[in-house]
Amino acid sequence: MTDLYVLYRGPLASCNYDCPYCPFAKRVDPPEVLRADRAALERFTGWVEATTDRRLSVLFTPWGEGLTRSWYRDAVVRLSHLPHVARVAIQTNLAARTGWLAAAHPGVAALWTTYHPGEVTRERFLARCRELDRLGIRYSVGVVGLPGHYDEAVALRSALPSTVYLWVNAADGHVYTSEEERRWTALDPRFGDSVRPHASLGLPCHAGETAISVLGDGTVRRCHFIPEPIGNLYDGTWRAALRPRPCTNALCDCHIGYVHLKPLRLRDVYTEGLLERIPAVWPLP
Repeated sequence: MTDLYVLYRGPLASCNYDCPYCPFAKRVDPPEVLRADRAALERFTGWVEATTDRRLSVLFTPWGEGLTRSWYRDAVVRLSHLPHVARVAIQTNLAARTGWLAAAHPGVAALWTTYHPGEVTRERFLARCRELDRLGIRYSVGVVGLPGHYDEAVALRSALPSTVYLWVNAADGHVYTSEEERRWTALDPRFGDSVRPHASLGLPCHAGETAISVLGDGTVRRCHFIPEPIGNLYDGTWRAALRPRPCTNALCDCHIGYVHLKPLRLRDVYTEGLLERIPAVWPLP
């Protein structure tokens, strides 16, 4: 069965956090946007259920925080029990309760979590992580590599089980000194993947071949960072559109993009943990 990675992003853009480095902080979606987002996610979930000729791996990448909305929690649980779904994961700040994951398949559902100092206490965040451990849910934990976050990141790494991967995203616009890079790499050995944008123009990429980006209306793109549509999920045109293509962007500086660049071979690094950002070999020997 052919594998297909699907990154889904609906209209939702609201978040309960107010991070100064995020353009969607404290945005409030009006009721009509929430209704549209729920309907779009329900339609997408139905498509996943019906598309049984592919082994699907789904990552929800909402602009806002999805798990504060019941329909995202329901979708994760529902999709986790489908035999042709290898993984269903979502990016989250982990602010919402996690008990609902007891109804999900623990071998399929996973979380890509991010710790935001200043928005939640470390103790509260770690309590959520302990709940995930008790439920047997796979998860990674990340921080944005801002200078003011370093001490909290060190403390978080010390408090987390060694089996949990802590990743660090380079902060947009911050130029790292060699000493800063060394310190962050000591926390996350793969920080080098994030610290500088990857030259990508003309390079072969899995995006548009075995990975696609889907919007709420079903528009299919190669990835989130190339806006040109290549088809639609609901009229079947996405199928004929899948083929190898070189990247048309000069640079790729986001993990969910460059993880698919073929020359980087990051699929070999993450294997089954690709969507939730967990390296196959972790902890490192």
